[in-house]
Amino acid sequence: MQFKSLNELRSAITTAPAASDHFADLAASRQNTLTKPQGSLGRLEELAIWLARWQGREKPRLDRIKIIVFAGSHGVTAQGVSAFPAEVTAQMVANFAAGGAAINQLARLANAELEVIPLQIDKPTGDFTRTVAMSESEFLEAVNAGYNSVGPDLDLVSLGEMGIGNTTTAAAIATALFGGDAQNWVGRGTGVDDAGLQRKAAAINAGIARHAGNLDDPLQVAARLGGRELAAMLGAALGARQHSIPLLLDGFVTTAAVAPLFKIARGSLNHAVAGHVSAEAGHRALLQALELSPLLDLGMRLGEGSGAAVAINLLHAAVACHNGMASFEQAGVSQN
Repeated sequence: MQFKSLNELRSAITTAPAASDHFADLAASRQNTLTKPQGSLGRLEELAIWLARWQGREKPRLDRIKIIVFAGSHGVTAQGVSAFPAEVTAQMVANFAAGGAAINQLARLANAELEVIPLQIDKPTGDFTRTVAMSESEFLEAVNAGYNSVGPDLDLVSLGEMGIGNTTTAAAIATALFGGDAQNWVGRGTGVDDAGLQRKAAAINAGIARHAGNLDDPLQVAARLGGRELAAMLGAALGARQHSIPLLLDGFVTTAAVAPLFKIARGSLNHAVAGHVSAEAGHRALLQALELSPLLDLGMRLGEGSGAAVAINLLHAAVACHNGMASFEQAGVSQN
């Protein structure tokens, strides 16, 4: 698939297929026969039913899990919004390739394939305080890369990112989509001090002012204020929806990346679950705006898809119980 215009992309978002309730009902019925008080496994039961709904089977499986980490470079780093230099993006991509990052270890633990996709990391986006981050064609190129990274044969997709400066772009998108002052959305990111927080907020306010006439369209928000890795995550989320693949989201940047989908079509993230709430300041509020309840709250703020990767193990637990437990009848256990 190659989206050639924002209107074409918008049409795909608004016409994305829904899941059938049939397999969710079958999974829920199965849960009610298992050797436990009904509802006693809490969200593990909900997760098994959610997986069944989107996978289209009574007994979901997690044999083919893919974690996709997109990497991009940001022109807004020129405004002093990060505690790390821009070249760290490329250095971390090399670390991923060498197997030395946290996400490498967590993907292995979760029995997930890890794919890292750098998106022109030698070419930063435009500094959105002065120009658009991406032209329409650049934005669509990144969206298409993300969309086409998701094949139809997966049981679960999990998204992550790497890009120095991208918590600023994420906060800019959140501010543009949901309002409020930039100060309410910015966080420490890579560890900036109070002066760094002020620079981040000032950059966002400048970007909002510069592009104010175009921010009534969520896709324009994503193109003008975002980054290539965020655009790719938007595309990957849409690709997962088109293939009816359950989607696990990571932290603040990932959530901001897919937020334009929700603003365009409220149900467009029904196939998604938030793996965790990060320590980044605006993430909890952003999850609430998207009507997502996180699975974990571990104080993580690394990115890379790391929080979602930890949450994959909860999904393994949900599937193991759902598929492996005996029914009351099979176990000869009285229900009354």
